Order: sequence, then structure tokens, then C-alpha cells
Amino acid sequence: MFTDRYEFHDYYLVDELLTEEHKLIRDTTRAWVKKSLTPIIEEYAQKAEFPQHLVKEMGDLGIFGPTVPVEYGGQGLDYISYGIVMQEVERGDSGIRSTASVQGSLVMYPIYAFGSEEQKKKYLPKLASGEWLGCFGLTEADYGSNPSGMASNFKDMGDHYLLNGSKMWISNSPFAQVAVVWAKDENGVIRGLILEKGMEGFSAPEIHNKWSLRASSTGELVFDNVKVPKHNLLPGVKGLKGPLSCLNNARYGIAWGALGCALDCYDTALRYSKERIQFDRPIGGFQLTQKKLAEMITEITKAQLLVWRLGVLKNENRATPEQISMAKRNNVEIAMRTAREARQILGGMGITGEYSIMRHSMNLESVVTYEGTHDIHLLITGMDVTGINAFK
Repeated sequence: MFTDRYEFHDYYLVDELLTEEHKLIRDTTRAWVKKSLTPIIEEYAQKAEFPQHLVKEMGDLGIFGPTVPVEYGGQGLDYISYGIVMQEVERGDSGIRSTASVQGSLVMYPIYAFGSEEQKKKYLPKLASGEWLGCFGLTEADYGSNPSGMASNFKDMGDHYLLNGSKMWISNSPFAQVAVVWAKDENGVIRGLILEKGMEGFSAPEIHNKWSLRASSTGELVFDNVKVPKHNLLPGVKGLKGPLSCLNNARYGIAWGALGCALDCYDTALRYSKERIQFDRPIGGFQLTQKKLAEMITEITKAQLLVWRLGVLKNENRATPEQISMAKRNNVEIAMRTAREARQILGGMGITGEYSIMRHSMNLESVVTYEGTHDIHLLITGMDVTGINAFK
């Protein structure tokens, strides 16, 4: 059985910037990851199966929507706490963090921020507890980076809406009981609708043959004349502001989560470099290995400070979408580079399931693309600093 020997690395004593509550939340989440996630994740990834039993465990632990108020089933925590939880979960696996991100930032958040009181009371407690799993329908086969061009639409039929269209690359969809779907009304305005599993004409076929996020469930959402009750419309938002505000929260979580991948790869490579003997000495004693490790911990330290400061701004409601884009792009890139260098330190062992590095590498190929691609986030920063829109 796999033994999780992970140790946290804090070169600049960033822990001193955290509260005792933050550290307790981190230690509790880390203990769950070591007990329930890392011992099984390689097997599930190899089989390309979603460990569905973890959903209830995550709900019990408070991993879903931790910033949602207690009255709706959440934990009422701050955004640094949320980031720390995402870091620890993704240290275990990006796909499982995706499950949590979608549930909290893309399903619970829009219902809390834009939903009616009736919607909040009906859906949020069951999503928070893990009794229900949710998914978020924005991306379409032909509209990824440009969601405003979406083809999904609904018409007012008097006592209900009639929804048609489809969504692609939807995490959790094959197992989800609830879907927050974005579609255009008859005036071309993007609105949010809450769909439930079992609605006639609503299906969620699974996507197979992935080489990335293999332990995460990914599918489509298909709407064939789905009758949606009028009270399932999110009343509090119109236009792209709705889904983009959800993505900002999710991207914030990814910035912390990718750091978890980087920390895990660094920790694995550092330990291996001290134990692997070649030419009668540990390979950690060679200059080229030390160069790799030194660069890894330098970039990880910079990333830790970046997300901590972003978390402070988020708590103060001052974090801009552009700042969040910078952190998402930067930290995912650092994680990918760290995984690649760590794999080289492990040599041939680095590609096996005995270590987490190759799984992290494959997962990060999805993380660098979803919720805003690497290049799109660069252009968001570019537009912010120049004032010139390069998208049009």
C-alpha cells in the first residue's frame, strides 16, 4: 500500500502570516488527504475511474463551499482558508480538487450569489454536505475561450422555459444531481438556469479516453427540449458577469491548488535525491540536481507569497479578475515546470505509478487549459497593463 511521506515546505516562513485557524484547517485537510485520497488515487487514475465515495467524505469535512455562510450549510470561512483547502486537496490530485472547485465555486457560489432564497435553501445544504454533486455548464464544443458566442438557448413557453443546446468538457456531469447552466434567452441575454438530474430531455454522457484528470469524471450536458420550471432561473444576474464571476472564484482556487501539485513534486524529488545513490553518493549532492531543486523551491516560495497576498485582497473584496488571472497562469506554469524537473530527478522511476509526479504532470495539462487557457490569461494581463484589447 502507498505510504504518503509528504512534508510541507515553507522556505520564507509564510506560516507566520497565517492564523491558527488557517493552520488547523490545513492540518485537518492534509490528514484527510493522507488517509483517504493518496492511498487510492493511483489505482483510480490507472483505471480512469472517479472515486465517488470521496464526495460524501469531502462534504463531511467541509471541503465543499467553505466560504458559504453556515446558515446554508457552508463553513463561513475566509478565502485564505478556501485556498489552503484547495492546495491540500490538489496536492493529492488535481481531478479531486476539480470536483471540489466545481462544487464550491461554480455551483454553490452562483446559487448563493445570484439565487433566490428558496433556491439557496433547497440546493446549498445538500451540495455542501456532499449529498448532491453539482456541475457547471458554460463551455461548448465551439465556444471555449469565447463563451459569449454560445449556442445554447431557452424560450419562454408561458409556465416554463424550453432549453436546447449542449455543453462540453463538464467536470462532475455524469454523476451530478444538479447543473448550473448558462444559456441565452430570446433576446440573446445570457442567464443561469438550475437543472436537476431526471428532467426529460436532459442527459450527461461521459467523455472517455482521457490521458489527463483520469480520476475526475468529465462529460457533456445535452438539452433536448428540456422543460425548466421558471423558479429555476437565477434571478440575480444577467450577462457574462454571472459565469465570469464564478470562474474568478474557481481560478483563485486553482492558483492555490496548482501550488499543491508543485509542493508534492518538489517534496518527492527532494526526498528521492537524498536516498538515490549513484557513483557512491546521493544524487542530491550533484550540482545539476541541486540546481533543479533550488529553482523549484524558489519558484514555489514566490508562488506561496503570491497567493497569500491575493487571499488577503480577496478577503478585503479588493482582488481584481486580472490579479486572479495572473496568479492562475503563473502558479500553473510553475507547477508544470516543477513536475517536469522533478520527473527528471527521478529518472525512469518518475514515470511509474509508484510516485505521483507523472500523474500530476498529466493532470496539469488540463489545469493549464481549463478556466482560461495559459495564453488567454496572458492576454488578460496584457490588456490590463496596456489598456488595449488584443481579443478583437
